[in-house]
Amino acid sequence: MSFEKLDTLCRRLNALEHATAILGVDEATAMPVGGGDARADSMSVLAGMYHRQVTAPEVGDWIADAEAEALSADQQAAVAEFRRMWTGMTCLPPDFVERQTKTRMRCEQLWRDLRAKNDWAGFAPALESVVEMTREEASMRAEAFGLDPYDALMEQYDPGNRAADIAPIFAELKSFLVDFVPKALAVQEERLAKRPKKPLSGSYPIEHQRELGLAMMAAVGFDLTHGSLAVSHHPFCGGVPTDVRITTRYRTSEFLSSLMGILHETGHALYEQGLPRDWAHWPLGKARGMSMHESQSLFVEKQIGRNPAFWRWALPVVERHLGEEWAIRDILPHVHHVERGLIRVDADEVTYPLHIILRFELEQGLIAGTLEVSDLPEAWDAKMTEYLGLSTIDDPANGPMQDVHWPSGAIGYFPSYTLGAMIAAQQWAAITRKIPDVEAQMEKGHFDVLNDWRREHVWTQASRFSTPELIERATGEPLNAAHFRAHLEERYG
Repeated sequence: MSFEKLDTLCRRLNALEHATAILGVDEATAMPVGGGDARADSMSVLAGMYHRQVTAPEVGDWIADAEAEALSADQQAAVAEFRRMWTGMTCLPPDFVERQTKTRMRCEQLWRDLRAKNDWAGFAPALESVVEMTREEASMRAEAFGLDPYDALMEQYDPGNRAADIAPIFAELKSFLVDFVPKALAVQEERLAKRPKKPLSGSYPIEHQRELGLAMMAAVGFDLTHGSLAVSHHPFCGGVPTDVRITTRYRTSEFLSSLMGILHETGHALYEQGLPRDWAHWPLGKARGMSMHESQSLFVEKQIGRNPAFWRWALPVVERHLGEEWAIRDILPHVHHVERGLIRVDADEVTYPLHIILRFELEQGLIAGTLEVSDLPEAWDAKMTEYLGLSTIDDPANGPMQDVHWPSGAIGYFPSYTLGAMIAAQQWAAITRKIPDVEAQMEKGHFDVLNDWRREHVWTQASRFSTPELIERATGEPLNAAHFRAHLEERYG
């Protein structure tokens, strides 16, 4: 049977994915500087082996034959998802991929050098080349999938998401946030006037913070027999479902940034650990795109980790590990701090979506050709001024040069971040409808009920459905911005 041939192929591909993932984690956490060239060569060879096996001429025939075979519902879903992955890998000619890879690498290398110098003029021509090739890529993907060009780019990160569906939701959210941010800031100022913020600084040894992080990870459900915690320059979650590696970074002067990073990455890890083992080697058994993955990490960081109920349980744990006593009214102003800023990665959960919506609007224009790279600084500044009251016109390093996504060609990725936050809030609303005492359970350190719901409705579903279908099946309704608005109003209003 051709299905069996695809099953054997998927096992080989999964082994290559495993090796590549662990090499990538090691590169970020343990590899000495001098190992970079050899590591790049090794990972390039593995990537080449993977691509050649997926795109071998006979694979297309196996897929077509398997689609005609008498298969179970699970097997049919597995073949359909494999075809989607295969189409995405075979729709671009090899010579184009090679040229595009070199163009992106050159632009990303320039970005790392020129962003520090705030040199937009030197950087722009390289970005123009990336955008030009991304337009070509979008056109080829659009033809292969029968989609509009920008939708075809998003399909790589969130299967089923369409700009025509997302744009009105983002427009509604933007209108709300432009009015709400000043209100949240005013409420914060009024509270701080009544009770000034207790300084969050001191001496927090890294080993004590690490032990605190491990305790929190285990409490919210992380399986430490199938995962670990390490240090990297930027927190991430990597590895494979049976060996999930998460990282954080520490500051000895404060502990919240590390702890929140650990909770966020633990959310990613729980998703990976909860995926169905029987289909782990097929695309069907992988996580369903970046929005859903981000929803799981943000759920643990925001819906759990910034919930007052969580802190009523967590503060004694913090005291045991760090030897410092905090009252709930003293910690929450730090956990819920709101501030306008230019930098996306430093933004709080109230202002962050405006950073994403700005990029979503601009990159649609870049792909459609209604916006050119040369126009980006002014277009960026106009939106930043309108949405957050801040200017970047003389500071492109903190404007259109601040992210690595566009230099590396990851256009269509940004929406996932805010979609993830909205999905997390919608999942929380569904959970609280079904389990009204969930916060009371959280105060006691009981998180199983939250994990059981997500395991049933999200984790074990893997890639069986498109992103919009999975949202509706899990929560009982399509993506609805009202839940995210209600979440922000309750916490910051």
